[in-house]
Amino acid sequence: MRSLFRLSILALLSSVAFGCDDGVGENEENATEVLQEGSPAALSVLALVNDPATTAATLKDAKVTSTTAKAIFKHRDGADGVVRSGDEDLYDTVAELDAIKGVGPATLKNLKAQAEKLGYLEAQERKERHVIFSPQPADQSHNVEVARIIREAKTSIDIAMYSYSDAGIQAALADAVKRGVKVRMVFETASQDRKLTGSALTASKSGKLEAIGVDVRWVNKIMHHKFMIVDGPRDDAKAAETATVVSGSGNWSSGAATKYDENTLFLTAYPELALRTQREFNLMWDHAKDLVAVASVTSEPSSLEITDDLIVEDPGIHAFYTSNNFSVNGTTFTISGSNTIADELVRAIEAAEERIHIASGHLRSRPVAEALMAKRASDPEIDIVLYLDGQEYVSDSTNDLQKSDKAACVAAATTENQKQKCLDKDYLYGRDVELAGIDVRYKYYAYRWDTSYAAQMHNKFLIVDDALYTGSYNLSDNAEHNTFENMLRFSGPEFADLVEDYETRFQELRAQGEGLLPGLTSKIDADATIPIVFPAMSLSWTEIRDLKSLIAAECPKVNSLDFRQNASAHLTCTK
Repeated sequence: MRSLFRLSILALLSSVAFGCDDGVGENEENATEVLQEGSPAALSVLALVNDPATTAATLKDAKVTSTTAKAIFKHRDGADGVVRSGDEDLYDTVAELDAIKGVGPATLKNLKAQAEKLGYLEAQERKERHVIFSPQPADQSHNVEVARIIREAKTSIDIAMYSYSDAGIQAALADAVKRGVKVRMVFETASQDRKLTGSALTASKSGKLEAIGVDVRWVNKIMHHKFMIVDGPRDDAKAAETATVVSGSGNWSSGAATKYDENTLFLTAYPELALRTQREFNLMWDHAKDLVAVASVTSEPSSLEITDDLIVEDPGIHAFYTSNNFSVNGTTFTISGSNTIADELVRAIEAAEERIHIASGHLRSRPVAEALMAKRASDPEIDIVLYLDGQEYVSDSTNDLQKSDKAACVAAATTENQKQKCLDKDYLYGRDVELAGIDVRYKYYAYRWDTSYAAQMHNKFLIVDDALYTGSYNLSDNAEHNTFENMLRFSGPEFADLVEDYETRFQELRAQGEGLLPGLTSKIDADATIPIVFPAMSLSWTEIRDLKSLIAAECPKVNSLDFRQNASAHLTCTK
């Protein structure tokens, strides 16, 4: 993958090499002066030439010669010269377009004017995006921003949410329904709430949602998405042009807002993303089961069928869904055996040239872990860094045990399917990856992990060269094959600032609690009562091992049955 620096050099070279092809004199501006990479004008030109609806007549109207138009389409449409055949090579940058013979500043100016005339520029100028990283003060959290966007909804809200408990969002949804906004929700908690009856069902989270007029459904797989579509293309494809999509790692809870490390993206007027997200929601909704807590809340499907022909691809964004790994019959989703997201991440890791930075709660995906270790072996110089949650730490003895368990499982397997299940079952790869020479650190905050106090590193994002991958997807086989998940990819000049926002956050996380460890170890040595839950620190495997050994040596009862079984009751240990 080329860096933005190399793209800038290519832009300069291409303008020199090809500027004369459309009659530009040496005193005229070069391509980068006509269209600055990543600007709305540049993006509008790329959208124009990438649009399958753009034909020779469109470019002729823009005063582009037929020879140049043919060259533009030959690159865009791929080897077979057919639109939407699957081998397209869309233009990612102005430099890539400028490198086409016959394209230079004059042609780019004409394309710019045509893009403005046909509304492509206006579409680019409508775009808005920002990210909120957790933890934040409650009044500055992603939950507050979600509630604000809900209060601005005009026609529809579709939500796919794993966990939800925020009162402000509940109030905003109630207000939206009163205004006549249609609200639907595929809710993981509903898969349990649906077993309740009477007052228990009414008092459940799903029951309370239906009580305010939100239509709630559940699917037979784990529904781990955390996304929302506001005023989206439920019934009209044109709505995608202005819809807002919210997506990320954060649930709508106090913990996700103020305690855990999360990221939540807010994107408006990205049509491809809106259409793909709506199609994912529709797939679940149409094959979900209805939770009936309030009889007056009736189910309403989307009336728009979102086909590939409706979606104009944006080369800077792509969306991946584990739903591609499922087949469906009625209301039953079944594993098909594909590895949609894992395969994409492996491909990206294998192609990486400069950096692979991963912030993930888990590393339990065999394909991803093996790809990382293979990359380190083949390219010792590439910058590979992982930051994982503390629950991913395993001692050497535990690591040896999980290795032997896997080997025994494989040895006992009598079919390839059984063998594959042995290889893909839950396995913590952090130690193996580190032993392969990769820099791995952990967010460590307690001697013993427990959900009651865990300040989790709950992000799920990867930065691979100049591309960002982020979504709900845990790096695990369970996420790939038993769970509805998403992973979005952002790349190219338009998203360079977003990628670097995440890179900045990654470096902040890696430096978390810097300098705290010496003080903690001194306290453990000197005090009669020592903390076994403490402020989060970014620690190496060796630092964690030594810290755990010190705590156990100073207060042996930390490993007693009572401490193990009642972790939430033991935040300190008295010597």
